[in-house]
Order: sequence, then C-alpha cells, then structure tokens
Amino acid sequence: MTQALVIIDVQNDYFPGGAFPLWNPEAALANTEKAMGQARAQGVPVILVQHLADGPSPFFNEGTPGARIHPRILAAAPGAPVIVKRHADAFHGTTLDRTLRDLGATGLKLAGMMTHNCVTHTALSRAAEPYAVTVLGDCCATVSEILHRVALNALSVRVEVPTA
Repeated sequence: MTQALVIIDVQNDYFPGGAFPLWNPEAALANTEKAMGQARAQGVPVILVQHLADGPSPFFNEGTPGARIHPRILAAAPGAPVIVKRHADAFHGTTLDRTLRDLGATGLKLAGMMTHNCVTHTALSRAAEPYAVTVLGDCCATVSEILHRVALNALSVRVEVPTA
C-alpha cells in the first residue's frame, strides 16, 4: 500500500495568541512533527491542508497571520503541496483526491485540527472511501479533551485510530 500523510489545518489561529486556541495544540503539533519526520524517512509524501474562511469569519481569514500554516509544520515539510479548502471536508471542492491519485496513494494517514470537525469530515468523506484511512489520534486537537476523545472513539468504528 502506498501511503500519504495529510496534515489538516494546523494553523496559527488554533494556538495560544490566535483567534481560536484549542485544547492541547502544542502536544498535537509535536506529535505531528514526529509523524512527518517518520514519513519523510520512509519516503511517504506529506500533503498540507489549509482552511481559509469563505468571507469574514472569527478565524482563518485569508491574508491574516492566523490563517497561515504553523511555521513548524512548514519547516518539517519543505516543498509539500498545500491544498486550500473552504469546507470541513478536505476533499470537498479541492484537488486533494487528484493529488493523492497522482501520487499513487492507496492509504491515508490523517493528522490535524479540529478532531471533531475537519479531521472527522475528511476521514469519513465519500471521497475518502477508496483509501485505507488512519487517523493519528495523538496528532490531533480540538476545543476540549472530552470532545477529542469522543470524536476519536466514534471514528474508531470506521477507520483505524492508532497513535503516531
């Protein structure tokens, strides 16, 4: 199976000082960096996904510092393709599926923010059905620990949910 690692919405607004800080983003970021390092060492392509608001929004407004992908993610994946999305599902209205097909990917490892929203919607997307999907639970964060755990538990009946 040819894997791809997809990093969803690890953007500045989700960190302390951002417009919508999450629960545990620093730990998720550190774990994501490790997963990215492992992927690179194994020749697994990394794809970055960036959410931009479709019009004025409390966060992720295009052109703002908060909407930028976290600099540590960019540093860990120089030259990685960036897929811009405007919906929770990273496949919806984007080139993600085409990019994965061009890479020959048959398996996806997902990491990112928010666990209960964009990660879940991407993992369960109709467009994700041809892929063997794994959600790296310790590489994800959301608004609270309980919501994170509930989302991972719900996902675990449909996709694999190991730690990185």
